This record gives sequence, structure tokens and C-alpha cells, in this order.
Amino acid sequence: MAERIYIFKRFERFWHWTQALLIMFMMLTGFEIHGAYKVFGFEHAVGYHTTAAWALITLWIFAIFWHFTTGEWKQYIPTLDKAEAMMRYYLTGIFTNAPHPFRQTTLRKHNPLQRLAYLFVKLMINPLIWVTGLLYMFYSSWGEWGLGWLPLSWVAILHTIGAFMMLIFFIAHIYLATAGHTPTSHIKAMITGWEEVE
Repeated sequence: MAERIYIFKRFERFWHWTQALLIMFMMLTGFEIHGAYKVFGFEHAVGYHTTAAWALITLWIFAIFWHFTTGEWKQYIPTLDKAEAMMRYYLTGIFTNAPHPFRQTTLRKHNPLQRLAYLFVKLMINPLIWVTGLLYMFYSSWGEWGLGWLPLSWVAILHTIGAFMMLIFFIAHIYLATAGHTPTSHIKAMITGWEEVE
């Protein structure tokens, strides 16, 4: 029997969708800056990318504050409990209609693999993108900061690696968002806040 529980709070949903839109827009403009295609033109793409970057940094600051003041940061504490069962479910269980090995609650929104993935994004991918992106923006100040020895090409490569890591996460995230009891149940939960669980 299905039960409806309130999982995602209003700010959480706002933060999630705004972040998703900004990241998609930054991928669009970032890959244009690298010459993959032409949509806005190089100069406009750089300006849009920079504006979106500041908007995303502002959003992240609010999100970090919200996570720590509400205690929601605890949702990301890693655990290996049921991690193997979740891996089996994602690899084969989805396709054989196996029961989901994790029961979502208000206090446990993310399964063990989600926790590890989100922690990796927050501790590895985001900082790589932040640091290299800010170095890019303030390239003219490197000499004053004692970073004149740092090749811009290294920063560019690391920023691009971070962007591709984010793209891989983004694709996996969209795929796994369809792995609920219906293909749209997790997406609806991130829109309404309510999740139906068995």
C-alpha cells in the first residue's frame, strides 16, 4: 500500500531546480566558449557564463547556509549500509521489477549511493569548478596573488574536466530520477515535495 510523505521542502525544491537550470545554461555557454558550437557568440557566451556563475555561487551560499541551519546537511553523511543492494538494484533490479531496497523517509531522503554521489559532487566537483572558475575570472590578479607561475592552460583543463564530471553526474542523475516506482514519481516529488512510498 502506498503512503504519501513530505520529503522535499520548498527551499530545497527551489534550490534544486534553479541550480539545475543554471548548470544547464553554464554547460551551454561553457561548451560554446570552448568552440563546440555557436549559439550566442563568444563574447556574449563569456558574459552570460560569468553572470550565471555569480548567480550559482550566490545560490550555493544560500543553500549551504540553509543546510547547516536546518540540519539537512545530515542527509549527506555517507553510509555503506545497503550500498551493495542499491548497486544491484540500479544495475539489474530496475529491469526485473525487483523491490526497491531503500525506504525513503523525511529523515532519510537519499539512499547510500545518492549520499556518496552528492557528497562527491559537493566535495570534489563543485570545489574544482569554483576554484578554477574564480581563477579564470580573476586572471589579471594572479601576479599580485603570487600565482604568476601558474599556467592558464592548466586552469582551463581542470575547469573543463570539472565541467565534464558535472555533465556525467547530470546525465546519471536524470537517469536515476526515472528509477522510482514510476518513471516520473521522483520528478513529481521534486516539484510538489510529496513522495509516494510503499
